[in-house]
Parts: sequence; C-alpha cells; structure tokens
Amino acid sequence: AVGAAAMEEPAAHNGSAAAAAPGAGTPARPPATPEGMALAYGSLVLMALLPIFFGALRSVSCAKSKNSSEMPETITSRDAARFPIVASCTLLGLYLFFKIFSQEYINLLLSMYFFVLGILALSHTISPMMNRFFPANFPNKQYQLLFTQGSGESKEEIVNYEFDTKDLVCLALSSVVGVWYLLRKHWIANNLFGLAFSLNGVELLHLNNVSTGCILLGGLFIYDVFWVFGTNVMVTVAKSFEAPIKLVFPQDLLEKGLDADNFAMLGLGDIVIPGIFIALLLRFDISLKKNTHTYFYTSFVAYIFGLGLTIFIMHIFKHAQPALLYLVPACIGFPLLVALAKGEVTEMFSYESSAEILPHTPRLTHFPTVSGSPASLADSMQQKLSCPRRRRQQSPSAM
Repeated sequence: AVGAAAMEEPAAHNGSAAAAAPGAGTPARPPATPEGMALAYGSLVLMALLPIFFGALRSVSCAKSKNSSEMPETITSRDAARFPIVASCTLLGLYLFFKIFSQEYINLLLSMYFFVLGILALSHTISPMMNRFFPANFPNKQYQLLFTQGSGESKEEIVNYEFDTKDLVCLALSSVVGVWYLLRKHWIANNLFGLAFSLNGVELLHLNNVSTGCILLGGLFIYDVFWVFGTNVMVTVAKSFEAPIKLVFPQDLLEKGLDADNFAMLGLGDIVIPGIFIALLLRFDISLKKNTHTYFYTSFVAYIFGLGLTIFIMHIFKHAQPALLYLVPACIGFPLLVALAKGEVTEMFSYESSAEILPHTPRLTHFPTVSGSPASLADSMQQKLSCPRRRRQQSPSAM
C-alpha cells in the first residue's frame, strides 16, 4: 500500500482502481452533488473502520494461535526505522517504471499478481465467517501440499501447506471475485480485495511495542507529507496503478448507479499503518486485565477524527492530502493523553506484545558462541525446540 498512502482528490475514474488527472485529456465532468460527495466520503470512512475494528479483534486471537500459518509477522524497531526508506525507494521505482515503460503492460503484470494475492487474502478473510454456514455433517477432508528439495537426510521443506475442504470452498468463492476483478476491474471487486488486504494487514502485522509504533508512524508521517506535498510522485503512482491498493467510492452513484465513474479514493496505507497501532493498543488493554478497552476505543475515535479532518481539508483546498499528516498525531496523541491522565505511561511503553501474548514463541536473548556449519547449527536448534514443525503460509499482507 506504499504507492497510495494518500487521500486522493475526487477525480475521473476509468472503472478500475486508477484515476485520471483532471485536465489531462479527459472530458469535463459535472461537479459532484453534495449528496454524492457525502455518500462517497461517508462510505470511505466506514470501509476504513471495518478492517481496523475487526482486524484488531482478530489480531488478538491470531497472537494467541499456535498455528504457524496464522502466526503474525512482528515489526521490530529496526524494521520500523527502515520502512520509510524502503517505501520511498519502492514508490520512486514505481514512478520511474511508469515513466519509462508502457503503463498498459505494467498494469497487466500487476493485475495478475494482485489477482492471485487478492484471492488468497479474501479467502483468509471470509474463512472464519464461512465456517458458520457449513453443516455439522459436512465432509471436511484434510489435505497437505508438500514441496521438498533434496533427498534423504538433506531433504529440506520448501512448502508445507495444510488445508481442508472448507478452505477450498472459500478459495473457490474468492476466485469468482478475482475473475470479476481481472475481467472488469469493477470498483466493487477492487474494494473487496482492498478490504481483505487491509484486514489481513491489521491482523497479521504486529508491532512489538508502543515505541516501535511511534517510530513507524513518525517515519511514515514524514514520508507521506514529503511525497504528497513535496513532489507529484505519490499522486501520479496512485492514479496510474491499476491494482487494489486503495479503496474507491463513486461520487455520482446516485446519478449513474453501479456504472458511476467519478471516484474519491483512500490508500490502504492510511488504513493498515494506523490500524496495526490501534490493534497493538487493544492487546495492551487486554494485558492490563481490567476488562476495559479504553486505549483501543480512544485510538479508534482518534482515527475517525483524523480521517474526518483529512476529508474536510481535502474538500476545502481541492487537493490530495497526506492522510497520515492528520492520522498520526491523532492516533498517538489521544491515547498518550489518556495514559498521562491515568498515570499509565510507563506501563504503556514497557508493554511487549510478543512477551505478553506469545509466551510460546521462542525468543533469542543473546547470540551464543558456536562452531560448525550453519546447517548443523540449524539442525541442533530444531532438535531443542519442543514444538513440532508446523506449516508456514505466506500471509497476503506481506506485499
């Protein structure tokens, strides 16, 4: 989502996730009605809140899960410090690609990539809900996809994925949406994939502590402001990128129905980045064992305030806005003020997510002195682990 981490100005839309710049050879469009704009902005806010709320709830059960396919990816302070630099290089690389090579072929390749990724993300998203609709006598068979390299003692697992019949049903339903998106690039299919990516990101990407969250949000605050206000790179990539990396909603839905083509948009980065911080605060609430979710609800309200302020400023100045400019101070400032008022600042910044909720996760506290090859070291460490080897599935959020 690094390529569209900005709230975009309402613009013409070609039916996919890419908007055309006003005045860039596109026909003039009638101005959006107040009702249409209110519906579009309200829908964007609602669609942003849903993956944050449910993703945060699912992040708690994900952290407690002992299934390696659902284990979260933990973001450390080093990862957080490097992320804005990596994101900037990726964004600039995409910008240069669109300037040098044909946009049509690039988007065709991206469409195929996000077609596969979107199906996996949507399948993982709907799986818990679909399980409730299966009857008790449903013939749920277990399957395993195993891909190894070598033979004998040198055999190494490359892919070890376990799934069942219910997973195949969810995958089939998600594939229908995937084909719809691939053939039509319809905005509803785009949003279904975008919501799935966002929810998976909030669920599976975990910050290890509040300090790391502050580093990540602070770095991306500068990243977002620079690439939106300092250059036209962010807006250009967001409008050229035909992929579900943003949520869109038509402002002329009331006039044209599902064939509407004048869209407002919100980058997935403006959902996932604050969302993983809000999910961290929910886990911190649970660690306090006070049966309250004060920090979670505070940060959730702060997100609504920050996003509403983004939309208001964008509407007043008629210019794309870096949403993290308003979301980061709100999402960090509001909970910090609550912690100051309750005298829990020390507890907040000393909380370690992995230590509190993931006691089964082995943690390396020092680097021992060892001899031998890396392979022998890995074998010896594997024998010491009490937990059995489990499957590992790449999460759709690791884009």
